[in-house]
Amino acid sequence: MEETKENYDLTPRVAPNLDRHLVFPILEFLQERQLYPDEQILKFKIELLNKTNMVDYAMDIHKSLYHTEDAPQDMVERRAEVVARLKSLEEAAAPLVTFLLNPNAVQELRADKQYNLQMLKERYQIGPDQIEALYQYAKFQFECGNYSGAADYLYQYRTLCSNLERSLSALWGKLASEILMQNWDIALEELNRVKEIIDSKSFASPLNQVQNRIWLMHWGLYIFFNHDNGRTQIIDLFIQDKYMNAIQTSAPHLLRYLATAFIVNKRRRPQLKEFIKVIQQEHYSYKDPIVEFLACVFVNYDFDGAQKKMKECEEVIVNDPFLGKRVDDGNFSTVPLKDEFLENARLFIFETYCRIHQRIDMGVLAEKLNLNYEEAERWIVNLIRTSKLDAKIDSESGAVIMEPTQPNVHEQLVNHTKALSGRTYKLVTQLLEHSQGQAAR
Repeated sequence: MEETKENYDLTPRVAPNLDRHLVFPILEFLQERQLYPDEQILKFKIELLNKTNMVDYAMDIHKSLYHTEDAPQDMVERRAEVVARLKSLEEAAAPLVTFLLNPNAVQELRADKQYNLQMLKERYQIGPDQIEALYQYAKFQFECGNYSGAADYLYQYRTLCSNLERSLSALWGKLASEILMQNWDIALEELNRVKEIIDSKSFASPLNQVQNRIWLMHWGLYIFFNHDNGRTQIIDLFIQDKYMNAIQTSAPHLLRYLATAFIVNKRRRPQLKEFIKVIQQEHYSYKDPIVEFLACVFVNYDFDGAQKKMKECEEVIVNDPFLGKRVDDGNFSTVPLKDEFLENARLFIFETYCRIHQRIDMGVLAEKLNLNYEEAERWIVNLIRTSKLDAKIDSESGAVIMEPTQPNVHEQLVNHTKALSGRTYKLVTQLLEHSQGQAAR
């Protein structure tokens, strides 16, 4: 069966692992790219909105979908309920909100939560009920789409909350709010805080912990492909054993994003070998053009197959909500990641092809790189000029001649030592975890 844009769309797999508010940016992207009929996207938006407090937004979409100026009665009634509930929560949280808005009063807070709780009770008559009201008020603000207010109140709530479960819930809400406001630096900090708690917290069951890791990786996709250092961060997180195990058992579709990060991130080439082993293991359980491209180049040495996959990868990237971010440049709209991906993908093909051929016909190489002859020649000349390639071009025969390279003994020794250090660290970590588990029993 011929693949279509819809076949490449991972939304049905990704969306169940996101907060419903985080699904809206994906739907906006799909609507803009026209991957699905407008009516289908609008219906799905209303279905999501019905489970939030963003009633005004739901009314606007209903009017657009059904070409009417009137909102249904149940939405009108729901709006009145939301406004009344918001007012009630605002009144319940008012004493604590007033305190938090007073800079002089806030200076009295310390790192010691027990001291804070006692001080609030004695000096301001603020107790557990008002603190709980602040959480409910913040949560309600989030459900109404006021992410800025929610982020502020959830942050303040965590400084006072002594319940670990509720504190983690507030941290997830803060993370979602920062993502939706596109505050990528703060979002990355919150992501790392959530990770630290997930990795150290004692969960009711191992499956619960794995599910939290899967949620974290999905939420992180927004950050990884928008933050300046995101492509390095995604590799550092996903390649960890516990997270890779979660991917392989429950979310193999995330391999698309890790594969993309490896292709566009030259600084993480040493870890690529380990990832190629994962691709081989998952060959039958998950197929994706970007993952299959790496398999063609590094496992099967199928350069014709890699060339075909490059064309599919281009289609995948421009239609993926996380990878296909568009940037307007004057009268043109470009997808920066696509251009970066194709450049590095060609380099992967070329480097691997050169390792097994000493003399390469320029016409054949141009075909493998999906370029015409002149483009291929310019591309290779540029590689030689920038010292990325130890080769020369024989213009008479139209061939690239590779210069023989002798293995650097010092580099080999350093690489082997690094690998040994990594394996030792992993072994020590496993032994410590095992001993801690035995002690807990």
